[in-house]
Amino acid sequence: MSSGFSDFFYASPDGLQLHARIYGEANSEHWPVVCLPGLTRNCRDFHELALHLSRRAQTPRKIVAFDYRGRGRSAHDPDIVHYNVGVEAGDILAGLAALGIEEAAFIGTSRGGLIIHVLGAMRPAVLRAIVLNDIGPVVEAGGLAHIRSYLERTPKPKTHAEATGALRGAHGSDFPALTEADWQRMVAALYRETDEGLLPDFDPKLVDTLAGLDLTQPLADLWPQFEALTAIPMLAIRGANSKLLSAETFEQMRKRHPCVESITVEGQGHAPFLETGGLPGAIAAFLDTAEQRFAGSRFFQR
Repeated sequence: MSSGFSDFFYASPDGLQLHARIYGEANSEHWPVVCLPGLTRNCRDFHELALHLSRRAQTPRKIVAFDYRGRGRSAHDPDIVHYNVGVEAGDILAGLAALGIEEAAFIGTSRGGLIIHVLGAMRPAVLRAIVLNDIGPVVEAGGLAHIRSYLERTPKPKTHAEATGALRGAHGSDFPALTEADWQRMVAALYRETDEGLLPDFDPKLVDTLAGLDLTQPLADLWPQFEALTAIPMLAIRGANSKLLSAETFEQMRKRHPCVESITVEGQGHAPFLETGGLPGAIAAFLDTAEQRFAGSRFFQR
């Protein structure tokens, strides 16, 4: 626990060994927080934010940051058909059951936010508050095409310096606000060290799951699933330079959700780094307010 977390392994419904990081294991007085990363990302994306939320003096929280199947320290799936948000949502529920967590606040970046939409249909009672990081019910096909193009030509750097340069070269125009330390943290989260050098820490077959998508046409939206979440406190975050979540969709989210809070992160694209700027404090304050309002409404109903 010297690094601030412990590793938790559990079995998926179909028998794969899956992994999560647990921060603040003894913190049980407040809602736990479940962190769900993007398509090819892993629990390390949330490390700094998880430390902040788990060690906050006023409201220290238990944080569970998941690795989906095929990412991070979770086992790869031999059948890539199972790399989909429905199966992954089921995996998250299995992990929560293994941990004895019946309700929590959820933070979802990109694909993690789509999984939250699915959880709202599968088991809405598990969702107490929601933070959507640069994702909404409409995914821009052009933004997904950009991601697919990058993944199909993922660089193979030999050193951390090469990896940092490659990431800055590919994404720097969307993220002018990032510092050198921010880029280095991104490399540490995205890559793992092997005898062959640095490798992206995900199953390469994940890229194949995007191959069959026709990105010349608009993608199916999730407005019905989003509107099913409108009774749940929500914080929506968008990178000002995002290609995946349009400003128009972001505005529609504000109009359709009666109690949504929103933040636009200047100088960042898809997806904003949640440990940068004032985001950790804003997320912590949102969670505190949502929990207080829930406790107050529950008391009033009695």
